[in-house]
Amino acid sequence: MMQKVDSSSVKSATRTLDILEFVVGCGRPVSAAEIASALAIPVSSLSYLLGTLVERGYLTRNGRLHAPGPALGRLNPDATATVLADRVYPVVRSISLQLNETVSFFVRHGFEMEAIAGEVAAQTLRYTIEVGRLVPLHAFAAGKAILATFSEDELEQYFASVTRAGFTPYTLTSEADLRKELVRISQSGVARTLEEYTPGIIGIGRAVFKGGHLLGAISVAIPAARTTIPLEERAIMLLAQAADALGDR
Repeated sequence: MMQKVDSSSVKSATRTLDILEFVVGCGRPVSAAEIASALAIPVSSLSYLLGTLVERGYLTRNGRLHAPGPALGRLNPDATATVLADRVYPVVRSISLQLNETVSFFVRHGFEMEAIAGEVAAQTLRYTIEVGRLVPLHAFAAGKAILATFSEDELEQYFASVTRAGFTPYTLTSEADLRKELVRISQSGVARTLEEYTPGIIGIGRAVFKGGHLLGAISVAIPAARTTIPLEERAIMLLAQAADALGDR
């Protein structure tokens, strides 16, 4: 027996596709009023659909304007990320073997980031990062390293549009605290997290540039119980060498 399709669900799906096609086709940020007028969608329905698309990353919202989001790119992935992952993985693995700690390489996706390569430490107490999953910038060392590369305009947009969850009691979520942290990172080149995403884990990260543009960020995750000053210093040195090897120098 064939199941009857809910007409309201079909209408919502059609409208969602219409919205995406319209925003992408405009080639510029558009307001909800423009979308409603062009597609004859009631404001009440449009508000819900836009909110869902923004939440899932298919659109970004800056004030009243909407633009294509990073999730659209994942619908039609090209070979760029694969090539980069193949290039950075040997470096990631080398650092992991030298430190016997988990090392990952992240790339930016809008106001989030994705691990494209990782090597997990061969220890009972270790940290595991899921390759391919989008994670927030503010709670990871690699994410802070990426945030520290933002222009002032990008930072203003980030703080205005991103809800920063407190994953642990130590997560920095306020704009003032994060801005102070980003100044320190910009001066030293080294980003840190202290149990800010996962209890018991510290992170050390560094941004990587190629041709003057951000390539991504590389980071080490170390259980706090195993952390020592010599281990941190060695991790910082190896990350700096990796940034040089993968980047401009």
